[in-house]
Amino acid sequence: MMVLISSHLEEMTAMILFGIGFTMLLLHKNLIKKILGLNIMDTAVYLFLTAKGYIYGTLVPIYIEGVKDASAYGNPIPDGLVLTGIVVSVSSTALMLSLTIRLYVRYHTLDIDRIVMEWRKEEELS
Repeated sequence: MMVLISSHLEEMTAMILFGIGFTMLLLHKNLIKKILGLNIMDTAVYLFLTAKGYIYGTLVPIYIEGVKDASAYGNPIPDGLVLTGIVVSVSSTALMLSLTIRLYVRYHTLDIDRIVMEWRKEEELS
């Protein structure tokens, strides 16, 4: 049992992190906590992709003098996907936080239920 756990430690950690983030996203009413949960889920996916994409015993995919066989190099595509995902995650987090600031300035709360209730009141008045 311990061999199984130690051989899949990264994948198990990614699943636990994803569960924590998903729980935060579903159960909390605070917008900042929802954004934090989404970021934890993103991190779990990146950890999982990195863990599954790594091949033990391979070299970095940079030309090394004397190595002629392409199978000696690792696959750079999972790393590129993770880097691209991180860039998208940072920009979407910045957008979500800026919209959260605007909502707070307008409604003076970060509780999603109160924001929706205030928004519906505004819609009824107009």
